[in-house]
Amino acid sequence: MRPELLALAASLSARGERFALVTVVRREPPSSARVGDTALITQGGDYHGWAGGGCTRETVVREAQRAMFDGEPRFLCLSPDAASTPRPGMLAVPMTCDSGGTVEIYVEPVLPASRLVLFGTTPAVEALARIGAAMGWRVERGAEAALRGAHVLVGTMGDEDLEVLQKVLRDEPAYVGVIASRKRFDQVRETLIACGIPRAAVEKVSAPAGLDIGARAPEEVALSVMAQIVERLRRTATQSVPASVPEEAKDPICGMTVNVATARHKAEVGGKAYYFCCAGCRAKFLEKGVNA
Repeated sequence: MRPELLALAASLSARGERFALVTVVRREPPSSARVGDTALITQGGDYHGWAGGGCTRETVVREAQRAMFDGEPRFLCLSPDAASTPRPGMLAVPMTCDSGGTVEIYVEPVLPASRLVLFGTTPAVEALARIGAAMGWRVERGAEAALRGAHVLVGTMGDEDLEVLQKVLRDEPAYVGVIASRKRFDQVRETLIACGIPRAAVEKVSAPAGLDIGARAPEEVALSVMAQIVERLRRTATQSVPASVPEEAKDPICGMTVNVATARHKAEVGGKAYYFCCAGCRAKFLEKGVNA
């Protein structure tokens, strides 16, 4: 990988932004890509480096954005005969443009580490910090941590529960758990609502936090909390849809799918917009006309 791509990847990782690395692992002429060619795709669809041009580029950007959303890598085969040689785990994409050739590309999403924000210093909280770190999560302590999208455990044991929860629930965390008895949290719940926290947000709080595994020791309580966080995280990932699903269009010449937002080749005829995978398809379209 070129040094500038390594520097960009490091910068994006430091900022907690999603991106994808794509690498050419096999090619057949006349594809312009070469084995080992690498590119980096940002969440917004910016393309840095080289993993093939024209039709290849549009497909790579589209699949990279999908991989960044679902967290799953892709193995792509772009070829005029891709469908005739299917292999397990391979996504076959017909290469219908004149450039021809075959290129196989591995797309690897790089996602920011999940964040665990902890309030309190009880043994259970400290045990959860160790579990989170062992799992590769970014563990932060409450006071100065950004809470939006984080997984939050409040273990202040009643001393600051109300104040902390008012702060936490206004910042849209992904998960909030409280180490407290149901009786204790029933009192806190009504106070939070009286203080102006929406009831829907309060009802999402898990109290007592954790799955019911009969936990007693602090380490067992921490394990039950992390199990609940992971279970919610996985369930949300399978049920959710992207906040903004990229609009796609079909290239009227070759039939390839094009991401409208990142399409570099477009034309407007009769008040209608058309999008193309490459300059060649656009030129053919304009030569033949809309009814070609």
